[in-house]
Amino acid sequence: MFRAYGTAPVEVPDVIYPWNTPIFNKGYVNCNTNPIQSLTQIHAKSPYFPGLDDQTGLMEEPTGQIVEVHQTQSPSRNPPHTQVSESGERYSRKVFVGGLPPDIDEDEITASFRRFGPLVVDWPHKAESKSYFPPKGYAFLLFQDESSVQQLIDACIQDEDKLYLCVSSPTIKDKPVQIRPWRLSDADFVLDASMPLDPRKTVFVGGVPRPLKAIELAMIMDRLYGGVCYAGIDTDPELKYPKGAGRVAFSNQQSYIAAISARFVQLQHGDIDKRVEVKPYVLDDQMCDECQGQRCGGKFAPFFCANVTCLQYYCEHCWATIHSRPGREFHKPLVKEGADRPRALPFRWC
Repeated sequence: MFRAYGTAPVEVPDVIYPWNTPIFNKGYVNCNTNPIQSLTQIHAKSPYFPGLDDQTGLMEEPTGQIVEVHQTQSPSRNPPHTQVSESGERYSRKVFVGGLPPDIDEDEITASFRRFGPLVVDWPHKAESKSYFPPKGYAFLLFQDESSVQQLIDACIQDEDKLYLCVSSPTIKDKPVQIRPWRLSDADFVLDASMPLDPRKTVFVGGVPRPLKAIELAMIMDRLYGGVCYAGIDTDPELKYPKGAGRVAFSNQQSYIAAISARFVQLQHGDIDKRVEVKPYVLDDQMCDECQGQRCGGKFAPFFCANVTCLQYYCEHCWATIHSRPGREFHKPLVKEGADRPRALPFRWC
């Protein structure tokens, strides 16, 4: 995957730009399908923006801090309300656990949670560090079966909307640690089901804190810019756990331009307060908006101009022509892979 400025392409990780999203590669959105019905049919995979292939490995928790947990006088053991997908799954098999005792090692963490089923304990940069202790007091539990997550939740103590479980280390007995499962249905939220999803009015949000739900992302962006019709959280295809990115689709061009013009957004919700980057959601199979493939032999357009005066796809010839004009010579193209593939079918955007 490449992003280029001028004529010097610079390789960047795939996670920055979600080019190869299947629903967009099909070239159309089925306007006869009720988005809410589609989402209730399959929570693990968004029918609009399926999760990207993760090529960056485990990433550090964006929140960066583990808040010390304090027991309350009247905790509840009732798990939070959940929705069940048609596959029967409700949660990702990957679970965040925070506030661990500082002297607890991998084997002791495994022993503490093995009663719920087979699992692997992991944390960011574990392989490189070769450490037996989670460096920042948190880790991820990767369970073999989703049913193990259900059992873990049932065993937790609930304080408001947070879950805790007591864990012991060689020097600390029964320390309450936070258990944060990811509910699959929280990956998608349709704010306005009457509006068709238009990828040309969709933004990619990078650095989304992993606890943030799609509904929360939608509400924040709608409050800031208005016109939000859909928000989604990118999840990895295997464990269906958030990868730290999301997408927001707008119903009008004004809101879309306002979002990408801001470039950065402060996401504030509950304990979350983080500045994230907003970029246009770019497709990899669009024809040149200027020549419709006539000057490039029907190949897909390799360049997208994110400047608000353009917001178009260009072949190399049309990019050079348009951006030689005064005022546009300093625009920076976004360059994509796969631009030399022939266009198979015409697009039919709703």
